[in-house]
Amino acid sequence: MKRATLVRALLALAVIALSVYAAVTSSPRLGLDLRGGTQIVLETRDSPTTEADREATDRTLEVLRRRVDALGVAEPGIARSGDNRIIVELPGLQDPREAADVLGRTAQLTFHPVLGAAAEGEEAEEEGERVLPDASGRLLRLGPAELTGEGVEDAEAAIDQQTGGGWYVTVDLRGGGEDAWAELTGQAACSPPGDPRRRVAIVLDEEIISAPQVDPSVACERGITGGSTQITGGFSQEEAKELALLIDGGALPVPVEIIEQRTVGPTLGEEAIEASARAAVIGTALTALFIIAVYRLLGALAAVALACYGLISYAALTALGATLTLPGLAGFVLAIGMAVDANVLVFERAREEYAARGGRNLFRALTEGFRNAFSAIADSNVTTLLAAGLLFFFASGPVRGFGVTLSIGVLASMVSALLITRVLTEFAVSRGAVRRRPGLTGIAGVGRVREWINRREPDLMRRRRRWLAVSLAAVVLAGSGIVARGLDFGVEFTGGRLIEYSTATPVDPEQARSALAEAGFPRAVVQTSGEGDLSVRTEELSNDEAAEVAETIEELGGETEKVRDELIGPSLGDELRRGALIALGVALAAQMLYLAVRFRWTFSVGAVLAMVHDVLILIGIFAWLGKPIDGVFLAALLTVIGYSVNDSVVVFDRVRELWAARREEPFAGIANSAILQTVPRTVNTGMGALFILTALALLGGDTLTDFALALLIGIVVGTWSSMFTATPLAIELEARSSAPPPRPARSRSAAAADRFGTGDGRRPGDSGAQV
Repeated sequence: MKRATLVRALLALAVIALSVYAAVTSSPRLGLDLRGGTQIVLETRDSPTTEADREATDRTLEVLRRRVDALGVAEPGIARSGDNRIIVELPGLQDPREAADVLGRTAQLTFHPVLGAAAEGEEAEEEGERVLPDASGRLLRLGPAELTGEGVEDAEAAIDQQTGGGWYVTVDLRGGGEDAWAELTGQAACSPPGDPRRRVAIVLDEEIISAPQVDPSVACERGITGGSTQITGGFSQEEAKELALLIDGGALPVPVEIIEQRTVGPTLGEEAIEASARAAVIGTALTALFIIAVYRLLGALAAVALACYGLISYAALTALGATLTLPGLAGFVLAIGMAVDANVLVFERAREEYAARGGRNLFRALTEGFRNAFSAIADSNVTTLLAAGLLFFFASGPVRGFGVTLSIGVLASMVSALLITRVLTEFAVSRGAVRRRPGLTGIAGVGRVREWINRREPDLMRRRRRWLAVSLAAVVLAGSGIVARGLDFGVEFTGGRLIEYSTATPVDPEQARSALAEAGFPRAVVQTSGEGDLSVRTEELSNDEAAEVAETIEELGGETEKVRDELIGPSLGDELRRGALIALGVALAAQMLYLAVRFRWTFSVGAVLAMVHDVLILIGIFAWLGKPIDGVFLAALLTVIGYSVNDSVVVFDRVRELWAARREEPFAGIANSAILQTVPRTVNTGMGALFILTALALLGGDTLTDFALALLIGIVVGTWSSMFTATPLAIELEARSSAPPPRPARSRSAAAADRFGTGDGRRPGDSGAQV
């Protein structure tokens, strides 16, 4: 035991030391809303085969979004402006020239047969032919392109570990590209080795980037089959990775030209950022005080561990180069409140164990608390990690960034609760002064919530169908708001209008935001742009409304000239929305499968349906209130989904445990006992999150009000659904299932729950029993 404690202590110190080092040596990358960034304006041009119309520009935009993701820039702003312009805003990018180079290249990748060497000054003889120099400067005469980037499925840079042959690019082909490549290489293979005609020229933007010979093992007229090939040519690591990035990013439907590149200011003012920071500090302090009030000494140590959680998360985010935006930081602060959950689970199980031991051996009770809470903590966090990982791999843009932030938060919370909190609390309860005063620890009593439950012992599941009816009615009522009022999609989803002004005197963006809000444009996004210009981005405006915006700006900046006035497309385009929905669907399916394997299919269906219930109610309430459905709401919605499943998993973990100990009892009674035993955890975790959210809603300013409101609604509804939707659904489904009860190993805590029920020596339903 001492050796295990020492190992945990050394590991905790190592994690904290590495986090401090990363936090000190790495600078955070701030988003456009906090610091501003680089803005690049691209204009699409007609190609020989495609007109640069609005549809082609939209397709180009999605290809550019994939390239930005490949650059590693999180939370980019990409939107169509007018019919053939694209505005790309890149926060935190250290080298804007790199972005301009990658975004501006058309990536017109083509594969050509080599017709022979060419002399200096020689020109193409026939249409479709061209004369270009290879990497060594020798001129080659190329035939018409027989394969384009459209036939390329994927590209990846790799190094030859076995022969040390350097870096190469593996290219996977698709559709007709496989046959075209086989035909092209088959023709080249008919020429003898060393003949220029045995080479295949790979051309990117009118430049031969590689012209390798077809291997002598390839047969004439047969070519390279199988749909995959390797591009070699003495690439360096950087060259191979850049080529793979451009190929994998996809060929642009039409060429683009950079017409403007400049720096833009943050979309939020200093006052909004300071207000949000104050709210975060106050909310976090209130949460820490609440945990200390409930769990006393152990609560104070948990607060220290939560501070370490914040350090670990911040260090990981900065070390990975993640972009920090205000909603992301708010979610990060909320995660501190949510990280309380694991500590609460452990302390409540320790309370039960201490009561089961007759009020003896604090250290053993705490150790058993950690052991017995592990399965609930692991299952709830694994389901969240599944969703986060799939959001990262299948989605893009801000949804992908959310997946990264969520994954880091989950892993850091587990390290905080299961490692740092354990080291601190086990050290504390092993001290003689603490053992002599067990009341100081906060786990020597069952707690006021559990005492109230023990006195009442309500049978909540006796009216389970009534609870399901209430949940269904809430969904119908909220859903009617979606039908009756509709959803007020924000500029990110619908697009809007971008107007840029040049003023006689500089205008503070914060003053402009306030003035526009008073004039009836509360959602206007105001940024400084270029040399003191001011840009206003808002929903679609009529000409009269646009004139009112101009008058408001003129009152602040004197004589005002309109520099630009364009309609902009949505920054969260159709492809990104489809990708997010696909990612969410796959994530839910993966969660359902995991829960079905770890628990039962009835529990899995109950948890997922409860989550759908929470999502529909949240969206419906926002519809009734006329609140915007924008990128900030999307982040809040994804957080609510994770919270809902987490809450249900904790209840079902206790159901499984009690069912193993009381197999002969009716399932409804077991489920009711599980709910009653997890109520203290639910209440204390919810209170910890509510302190932070209330502070953000009341003190965080207009920017975070809707974000905090969405999460407040989500937590309240999620708490309800875990008890009164997911569990009743599982009971009803179990009644129709022929599967036998589970047979997991009987744990000591299951035996304690069987003997002592809710923790005060009485079994549920047997109020006269005494120990």
